[in-house]
Amino acid sequence: MAAEQRKLLEQLMGSSTTSRSAQLSLNDPKVCRSYLVGTCPHDLFTNTKQDLGTCPKVHAEGLKVEYEALSDREKQRYGFEYDYMRDLQKYIDDCNRRIDAAQRRLEKTPDEIRQTNVLLKGIADLSTSIECGLLEVEILGSMGEVSRAQDELFRVRQAAQTKAERERELKALSDTSGPSGHQKLQVCDVCGAYLSRLDNDRRLADHFYGKMHLGYAQMQYYSSSISNTLE
Repeated sequence: MAAEQRKLLEQLMGSSTTSRSAQLSLNDPKVCRSYLVGTCPHDLFTNTKQDLGTCPKVHAEGLKVEYEALSDREKQRYGFEYDYMRDLQKYIDDCNRRIDAAQRRLEKTPDEIRQTNVLLKGIADLSTSIECGLLEVEILGSMGEVSRAQDELFRVRQAAQTKAERERELKALSDTSGPSGHQKLQVCDVCGAYLSRLDNDRRLADHFYGKMHLGYAQMQYYSSSISNTLE
């Protein structure tokens, strides 16, 4: 049971849950400090292979609002950011260990993995750009904006050429790296999932914008931001 189920349960339980939450204070050990500061890791991976289940601590929306209203100095006095950073780092470290293990299984060099992930991300971004550009051309054409439509079409064609070049680079890298048994696989350096180089653009985009990938990306972003703030 995760975030959506938690909300449903709270609605079903009604005022009794609200009453108990109202009795808690910010520094109560039963309160989830990660939820107060940002996003609790238990809420990031619902219905994925990394689902962490329900957080054992209380997520009280009223306390979150109260905490967010505090001044920076008051927040520093509580020190919840340190707790949040430690919580995030635990899951980030676990993910990094999985990534290292997956990379060793593929027997690929770190540089080959980095190049592959950069190319995959670039291809996915270009595909999205091309789709949006074609839609813009259609809209401009229907509005009679012929000149602007032609300019946008030119940009779409340039993006398509760049995408074709990146796909050729990816194929060349695929043909020269990794053992033959794993030649079509690579590891995502954010979430540790295996990706196939044979996947089409839509499947790759689904991965990069999927809940598990975005969850770990969000963890890394929050951890880095808090670390910089506390320095």
